[in-house]
Amino acid sequence: MFCRGAKVKYAFIEEQEKRYSVRELCRVFEVSESGYYGWKNNKISAKERRDAYLSIRIKEIHQLSRGIYGCPRIYAELKASGEKVSYKRTYRLMKENNIQGKYRRKFKITTNSKHNNPIFPNLLEQNFKVAVPNQVWVADISYFWTQEGWMYLAVVLDLYSRKVVGWEMGDRMTQNLVTTAFLKAYWTRKPKAGLIHHSDRGSQYTALNFQKILAQLGVKSSMSGKGNCFDNAVAESFFHTIKNELTFNQLFKTKQEVKHAVFEYIEIFYNRKRRHSNLYYCSPTNFEQYYYYKVA
Repeated sequence: MFCRGAKVKYAFIEEQEKRYSVRELCRVFEVSESGYYGWKNNKISAKERRDAYLSIRIKEIHQLSRGIYGCPRIYAELKASGEKVSYKRTYRLMKENNIQGKYRRKFKITTNSKHNNPIFPNLLEQNFKVAVPNQVWVADISYFWTQEGWMYLAVVLDLYSRKVVGWEMGDRMTQNLVTTAFLKAYWTRKPKAGLIHHSDRGSQYTALNFQKILAQLGVKSSMSGKGNCFDNAVAESFFHTIKNELTFNQLFKTKQEVKHAVFEYIEIFYNRKRRHSNLYYCSPTNFEQYYYYKVA
């Protein structure tokens, strides 16, 4: 109680010291000059207190993002939680606390286009803006190394929300892999006829059986131009993201281990929580939910 009373007196003395001497004020309020100056020198300003609090929040968000988020996403998370803070202040505090996000690195892209299967025209022409979910899906395959050998991941993303709507992993890069990923997406989402499925010219996607399934379900096939990775940039961007954020500099011992890690990344983090720069820093799931809320 005395300590609290002394601090009140010290604060009043500080306000009045331009009009009266500190010695006289301390005598009147029965506090020592050394106590006053000790309080004044160690006093934390409101700005410093706010910085300390925000630094803690920033560290929490960074840790919850697995060390992935940089300033744009941490700033978006702070604003979404109701914090009144500027981007500039967020950047400064991250720099002062040596907090950094993960930045994209380049990875090798592999597509087997040496086949005689029919090639379908590019219906997108690098137009990746769509108005509604289940209008265009993009698909691709990539790979992950484990001490037991390679594992391959086939994904299907909804172009509207960038959400992974179907995926499958296996130890062979086969037609069955992409078929399973697509059918998981199809039976989960149940899109209307006219859906566009866009992929590269890989043999798995051009396979006659896979194309037959698309046709039977009323799905239009679209394919990238020869050797043009930009035509399927959204799907390839997803693989850059998952490799950079999940597997870069990490060695998986078993195939089951990487499969579990991919499941947790896609289903728990990426779809539900990860803020996407092309979705106004919403997560894919939240972006879709907002669409259905608007049209309800």
